[in-house]
Amino acid sequence: MSGIHQDIEKILIDERTLKKRVCELADEIRRDAGQPEPLLVGVLKGSFIFMADLLRALDMYCEIDFMAVSSYGANTVNTGQVRILKDIGQSIENRDVILVEDILDSGETLGYIMRLMKARQPRSLKLCVMLDKPERRKVDITPDYVGFSIPNEFVVGYGLDYAERYRQLPYIGVLKPEIYK
Repeated sequence: MSGIHQDIEKILIDERTLKKRVCELADEIRRDAGQPEPLLVGVLKGSFIFMADLLRALDMYCEIDFMAVSSYGANTVNTGQVRILKDIGQSIENRDVILVEDILDSGETLGYIMRLMKARQPRSLKLCVMLDKPERRKVDITPDYVGFSIPNEFVVGYGLDYAERYRQLPYIGVLKPEIYK
């Protein structure tokens, strides 16, 4: 391996497996859709690749929007303080909303976002995550759609980063500890 791939200890989920599961998630969402045009809200930056693939796999009308939050900075753990850097640009009142995120870890950030969204009175609010780390959960939050449950390892790729690096990897890989320690 060369380039950024040499920083990866092992591939946890390969590209083909990711694509297959995204299509399955799109099928689940389509089956569950109450309204013909749900609003998908991606949480930047980590969700952008997953959301783009999910959107392409959805064979239905839908709208998209994005919000950006910060709770990690350049750290490997959540700081516990959530800052909204960019809010969505439209009202979600009486809309069916699907929040799309790359990873559900402690749940602190997503718990905050879900509370914020619920206060805006959507008709329905569902959570779709590519990765779930249930053993790290500190907040009682259960996603409606989960790509994969993974062990407590530091992962990058497919939108996930460490210090703004590795997002472009086409797979989910475990970062070598010497890179982030």
